[in-house]
Amino acid sequence: MFQLDDQQTQARTWFEHLRDLICAEFEAIEREAGSDATFAYISWDRADPSGEPGGGGVRGVMKGRVFEKVGVNVSTVGGTFEGEFGRTIHGAGEDPRFFATGISLVAHMANPHVPAVHMNTRFLRTTKQWFGGGADLNPPLPVAADTADFHATLKSACDEHDAGYYPRFKEWADDYFYIPHRKVHRGVGGIFYDHLENDFARDLAFTKDVGRAFLDAYPRIVRRRMSDAFTADDVAEQRRWRGRYAEFNLVYDRGTLFGLKTGGNIDAILMSLPPVANWD
Repeated sequence: MFQLDDQQTQARTWFEHLRDLICAEFEAIEREAGSDATFAYISWDRADPSGEPGGGGVRGVMKGRVFEKVGVNVSTVGGTFEGEFGRTIHGAGEDPRFFATGISLVAHMANPHVPAVHMNTRFLRTTKQWFGGGADLNPPLPVAADTADFHATLKSACDEHDAGYYPRFKEWADDYFYIPHRKVHRGVGGIFYDHLENDFARDLAFTKDVGRAFLDAYPRIVRRRMSDAFTADDVAEQRRWRGRYAEFNLVYDRGTLFGLKTGGNIDAILMSLPPVANWD
C-alpha cells in the first residue's frame, strides 16, 4: 500500500469500520432467519499503469436465506488516470494523479417484498478533494411506509448538517437514478451527492452520518418485510425489475465506469449485478 496522509487514513478507516458494522448487522439478520450464512472476503491488489503499487481493496459477498446476494466492498486506490478518462474527473484535467477510498454496497433480496438497496460513500483527491455518495431504495413491490421510513431517516441525517442538503440531494438522486431508455426511475430514490468540498472534517462528519442513517433504516425495513408471504407473480416482477437495475448499472452508473477505467477488481465492480434477472 502506498503511504497515506492523515485525511486519507481517516476516510479509509471510517469506510472499513462501516463495512464491519453493516456486515455484522446483515449476518445477525440471517441468524434471525435460521441461516448460518456469513460474508466471504477476498482481497485484491491493483497495479498502477506507472508500474507503482496502486492500492487495492476487499470484496465481501454473502448469499443467504434473506440476502439472496449482498456485496459490501471497500477499496483504497491511487495513481494516475490513463488517457482521456482523467479529463472527465473533477480536478484531474491537467494532472492525472488521483486517490480514492470508499465503500460500496448492493443487496438483492430473496423475498420480493424486501427492497433491494444500494449505498456508496467515498473520498477522492485529484488537484481538488471531495466526498460523495448516497443511498437509494429499490423495491420491486414498493410499500409507501418503507419508502417514507427510508427517506425520513436520510432527511434527519441531512438536516443535522444543513437544512438544504436533503431537498438538494433527493432531487440529485431522482435525476441520477433514472433510466432514460426506459423512461422510469430504477427505484424510489434516496439521496445522492458529489463534489462535497466545504471542509474535510465537516464533510467527513456528514458522510459518516449518511452511513449511520443507512445502517439505521435499512435493517429495520428488512426485518419488517422478510417474513412476508409472496407469490410466483411477485418473483416474476422482482426478476423483471432486476433486469432494469442491471441495465442502469452497466450503461449509466459512474462507479462502474470509474472502477473499470482505473483497473479495479472486475468481480468487485460487478458485484452489483443481481444473481437472477429476466427480460421478458
